[in-house]
Amino acid sequence: MSLKKKITISFLISAFIIAILATFEYINFIEIKKEIRNLELTDTIRSKSLQLRRHEKNFFLYWMPKTVEESGAIHKYLNELNAIVDNNLASDKTGKLSYLKKRIKEYGERFNKIESSVKDLIEEFEKIKDSYARYYKFFPLIESTFLERPHHAAEFLEKVFLLPPRHKIITGLRELYSDIQILRKNGEDILIISKDLDKVARDNAERFIRISQIAILIVFPLFFIVGIGTLFIISSNVVNRLRLLINIVEETWKGDYSHIPVLSQKARFLGNLRIFSGESDEVDILIRKFNGMENELSQREEELNRKNKELLQSRKLAAIGTLASGVAHELNNPLNNIYISAQVLMKEVGSSCSLTVRETVNDILGQTLRVKGIVSDLLEFAKGKELQMREVELKELIMGAYKLVSTAADTGMINFIVHQDLEEIKIFADPEQMERVFINLFTNAIDAMSGKGDLTVKIARDKEFIRIRISDTGKGLPADTVEKIFEPFYTTKDRGTGLGLAIVYNIIKKHGGDITVYSEEGRGTTFIITLPQSHHRS
Repeated sequence: MSLKKKITISFLISAFIIAILATFEYINFIEIKKEIRNLELTDTIRSKSLQLRRHEKNFFLYWMPKTVEESGAIHKYLNELNAIVDNNLASDKTGKLSYLKKRIKEYGERFNKIESSVKDLIEEFEKIKDSYARYYKFFPLIESTFLERPHHAAEFLEKVFLLPPRHKIITGLRELYSDIQILRKNGEDILIISKDLDKVARDNAERFIRISQIAILIVFPLFFIVGIGTLFIISSNVVNRLRLLINIVEETWKGDYSHIPVLSQKARFLGNLRIFSGESDEVDILIRKFNGMENELSQREEELNRKNKELLQSRKLAAIGTLASGVAHELNNPLNNIYISAQVLMKEVGSSCSLTVRETVNDILGQTLRVKGIVSDLLEFAKGKELQMREVELKELIMGAYKLVSTAADTGMINFIVHQDLEEIKIFADPEQMERVFINLFTNAIDAMSGKGDLTVKIARDKEFIRIRISDTGKGLPADTVEKIFEPFYTTKDRGTGLGLAIVYNIIKKHGGDITVYSEEGRGTTFIITLPQSHHRS
């Protein structure tokens, strides 16, 4: 997934979270607003209920004309409460407004009854004033207090005025007392209901405010974790990989072409958290491109090193060849004279001389021939021979070379095996030179196996090259010997000149091919010859 897509997804996730929060807060705000209105309404009901109870108390406490004013106030607040309840009854979900309306109605009916009873009692008091003229001075006191304590007034009239219990005034005062108690109970219920409504509205408002606070406390951290956190993780991941790329670039300047591991998105950690899956982003593409460049640079450097080694080897061989050529020329004439003189001496002494003299002369002849052979190798190594290229069947050439080796060395315990992927493979080569190559390699292999083991030749052909693998099961070579094995005059044999493999190397190079060696001590040695198929066709 590209960085642009990641950032866009992160932004959309953050925007989605904020949108959810905004929507939730908007809905919650509407609910809070509704509850505040309910709170204002319940507060109004509670306030008017308190006013109703206050005027009710004043109504029973005062006397005319204050009582008339308090009565008017009670009816006013009853009407206002009824109007408020009627207007909000449809939206009430608690059912308390219906209950309140019922109590207000009962209160109003009870208060109307009390007012009617008060009016009747006043008229009754006017009727008995003349009959109880001697107690006339008590009537103002009785009239001014009987609303507050009607039962005391009834007791006083029974004791002082000697009114019978069934007197209309006595029964009226006692009924008035009962109605006042019921009225006060209704008023207390109205006040309790208004307080309950106020408490419910206040609790609802606080609940929605608390929900809004909780939503903010949850969603905002979630926004920071998912939104900002994701952006932080993405940027950290990119920065870390770019730092790794910078370090690898610095190592590249020093010649180290190590690759940067490109993790799949599923395996990639952002911090220690795996989050994305899918395609690679731009940094991964950059790393892959860089790894590709590293591969090309590494291959070019290997190729350059190989060319440098070949150039160095060629210069070294050329210098050694010049030296060898000079030395060979200087040695060749004296050696010929020594050899001819030794032959003449052998002919002159004949069989008349002692055995010791004949053995000495034969030894001179043998050593002279050996030195002439070395000189011949030096001349061949120095100058070489012009290639006489022609088409030759490879397996036949290899079998012929092994046959020649078998005439000079004991191969009775050697298991010689030749494999090739085609029935017949022909190459353009100098058969004499290539035969010398195989003779040299086979001879070395037989020496390495001490005359006993497997000598395997595998021939394979692809589109452009023919590869010949010559493997033995000998004692193998140490690593430092493998590095120097094609250098002139380097040998591990007691009587070797160290020119055999150097000559093999030169012959293969003249054929446009290459030869490499792989060896491990105790596990044998393998030479791989690579020859171009069309080198001499063009």
